[in-house]
Amino acid sequence: MRWLTQDEINKLLEELPRHLKLIVEFAIETGLRHGNILGLKWNQVDLGRQCAWIYADESKSGQAIPVPLSDAALNIIRSQQGINETFVFTYQGKQVKQANTRAFRNALKRVGIENFRFHDLRHTWASRHIQNGTPLFVLQELGGWQSPDMVKKYTNLS
Repeated sequence: MRWLTQDEINKLLEELPRHLKLIVEFAIETGLRHGNILGLKWNQVDLGRQCAWIYADESKSGQAIPVPLSDAALNIIRSQQGINETFVFTYQGKQVKQANTRAFRNALKRVGIENFRFHDLRHTWASRHIQNGTPLFVLQELGGWQSPDMVKKYTNLS
């Protein structure tokens, strides 16, 4: 299981183009999967209640996932307001269809991060939660995992 340290996160974010930087930061803040981030629509975001949600038909588990939004995640979303009326994450005003791009992979290379995939940002999010004392059952709900076994792989980090 691969995850990033804070130093690696900082270096990577410095190297990414703005639209990818926002997506990567959002992934680290929310733990959402690649497709859920890129498909996130404004009607799934409630800034007043500081949450978003992934509909059941859009989640891997087939269950709706509530997504609490940190201040950093809220700031990212607010920075995207007014750019596209449907999708939150855009490039040149259009929905981003892929974040695991050459630009992403080249940024990883430039900062010396090896053996890392976009999905590992989800591991980074989960690892940070465990290291900060989030109970496994809470992490399971936040991450939308059906089975506790999926979350147990992070227990060695607590």
